[in-house]
Amino acid sequence: MVYNVSMIVRRAYRYRFYPNLEQRIQLAQTFGSCRFVYNWALRLRTDAYYQHQKKISYKETSNQLTQLKKNPEFSWLKDVTAVPLQQALRHLNTAFLNFFSGRASYPKFKKKRNNQSATYASNAFKWDGLKLTLAKMKSPLKIRWHRHFTGVPTTVTVSKDSANRYFVSFSVEEEIEQLPQNDEQVAIDLGIKDVIVSSKGVASGNPKYYSYYQKKLAKLQKKLARTQKGSKNRDKARLKVAKLHAKIADCRKDFLNKLTIQLIRENQVVITESLAVKNMIKNPKLAKAIADVAWGEIIRQLDYKASWYGRILIQVDRFFPSSKRCHACGHVLDKLPLEIREWTCVCGSHNLRDYNAAKNLLAVGRTVLAYGDTSVGDRALALSSQVSSK
Repeated sequence: MVYNVSMIVRRAYRYRFYPNLEQRIQLAQTFGSCRFVYNWALRLRTDAYYQHQKKISYKETSNQLTQLKKNPEFSWLKDVTAVPLQQALRHLNTAFLNFFSGRASYPKFKKKRNNQSATYASNAFKWDGLKLTLAKMKSPLKIRWHRHFTGVPTTVTVSKDSANRYFVSFSVEEEIEQLPQNDEQVAIDLGIKDVIVSSKGVASGNPKYYSYYQKKLAKLQKKLARTQKGSKNRDKARLKVAKLHAKIADCRKDFLNKLTIQLIRENQVVITESLAVKNMIKNPKLAKAIADVAWGEIIRQLDYKASWYGRILIQVDRFFPSSKRCHACGHVLDKLPLEIREWTCVCGSHNLRDYNAAKNLLAVGRTVLAYGDTSVGDRALALSSQVSSK
């Protein structure tokens, strides 16, 4: 097995920035134009298929956008640089590719109140290593630099969230030095009481950020519901709700990033289970709790961080009975309701539900390492049939 000392990866660096009045006006025009072009192209492609059974490509929408700009009714599209408009068409084309490949649902129309964004290619911004100036802007953006990057940005994406916060994201290619190898292996069981319980007996706990702010959020949402649509008071109430949602999301993201990077730094092999979160979240009793712990985001972060830093991530098939199977003797219970958190096996072993599951996942992961052909940074999928008889 060959381990690389370093590797070139594409990564994004996201910063908050504070535009002046002139920049806010220009960004608002750009966001609105990009949203209009995206929705216009989506309607064009949708109608062409359902009415004429014709598929329209990105190139055709790009050509039709050029003709649209010549229409006096839409001459305001010329007030913004053309690059973000073309990027909006590319984003729509990517959305369709993801839909046809089964990775995403059908593209939806963008709304004014949701997150707004515009992507600039390298020919639409100036970057001198310290300051960023977008096309048609006289002054550079006032960016809060909390960390620095060494690569040269190829694209820049500016965005505004529903809480009226502005962010800029730099897409760069950088050489990442992989972490030193070690012999540590760990399996984690994802849960609600504890976000993760490891095979080493460590439980992460669950901060439950949404539950913590739920009463305050309900109070703000109640005030929002009582305001009159179109009024300034409604805009103020909506902004307060959006800011609280943003705070909850930021707290959760910070917790998950610290949790996943700790797992990657301390262990050469991380073993977890593959969960169908979209199906599990349909449970009305557990949907809110499952959404709050963000299991899918944990797996996503472990996946790309393992690839970056030379670690191995193994995902065990979700149908493997990790909780019902005794890690000591292999006996499998017929059923094990969620409310039962510990049980005693016929062999006399007393099993804590989550810790027992993590120990079983560790055994499966080691089987994959022994018989499977995995490489550093790859994600292996272990089927329950491989170890159910072991």
